[in-house]
Amino acid sequence: MARLPKLAVFDLDYTLWPFWVDTHVDPPFHRSSDGAVRDRRGQAVRLYPEVPDVLQRLRDLDVPVAAASRTGEIEGANQLLELFDLDRYFAHREIYPGSKVTHFERLQMKTGVVFSQMIFFDDEKRNIVDVSKLGTEWRYLHSCPEWNESSNPN
Repeated sequence: MARLPKLAVFDLDYTLWPFWVDTHVDPPFHRSSDGAVRDRRGQAVRLYPEVPDVLQRLRDLDVPVAAASRTGEIEGANQLLELFDLDRYFAHREIYPGSKVTHFERLQMKTGVVFSQMIFFDDEKRNIVDVSKLGTEWRYLHSCPEWNESSNPN
């Protein structure tokens, strides 16, 4: 069996859910009587359908999970993690504007996991480029002609 990472780190926007929490939806969020998670305007918001299964599989493999997001909508992002019942999977959260390098440096200080034993999932090339310089493994989650998982982030 392949070596498992010691920490799996996920971006939030366009990685766990198909929107930017600070621009495409309108916090605060709530669970409506029909069970849907909705924003202030009543617009339903959703996860990518595979997310709960992926996070549960990592839990089953005893791989801790962390969030690293540059969003300025910190409260809304945390609220969505709770409303989608994902907060139980995230042992650590670094959710605030700034460089993903700072997020990873803080995660390393909190966990003691070296960068080379972390894996990072994100949808933005700039974040992958920055974090890959630390020595992390990475996976780009959306395909486009110019950039895919086999691309060299440098």
